Amino acid sequence: MGESDSLWLEREPTCEEIIADFENFQMKDYRELVFCGFGEPTERLDVILKVAEYAKKTYSIPTRINTNGLSDLIHGEKTAHLLQGLIDTVSISLNTPDAQRYHELVRSRFGDISFQAMLDFARDCTKYVPHVVMTTVSTTLTPEEEQQCAKICEEIGAAYRIRPWEG
Repeated sequence: MGESDSLWLEREPTCEEIIADFENFQMKDYRELVFCGFGEPTERLDVILKVAEYAKKTYSIPTRINTNGLSDLIHGEKTAHLLQGLIDTVSISLNTPDAQRYHELVRSRFGDISFQAMLDFARDCTKYVPHVVMTTVSTTLTPEEEQQCAKICEEIGAAYRIRPWEG
């Protein structure tokens, strides 16, 4: 079994189960609580918000969501405002500066509107979340595309981060 196999769940835990599981960890030993996974964490935004609220009140730990940025499309309404006071950092996968290439890479069930929706979500997050980061992966873009991504982030008000390739 590979290391990533241990991350697959047989079922999605309830909010109560997640909160109870904190008792199994020395939370003072952790710098940050990160909501991420093989799927899109904001599919369970209600759970994220409840768990983040608990973690903030109980442990005063910084919180982060690693997301594809399609929360608004998933929920059919604006969602960034819900993160205010609960999430400290939103890290959004920008992937590419080009809408068509984004659609080819991400293959979102929402189709061609996904790229713009992701950018809009990022822009909205800058109003409610202290740190908004947009990311690409090193070695996947040309230097010119990386410059275009940096410009997009600057216009949105987000930091740009190139994540290392871990292939």
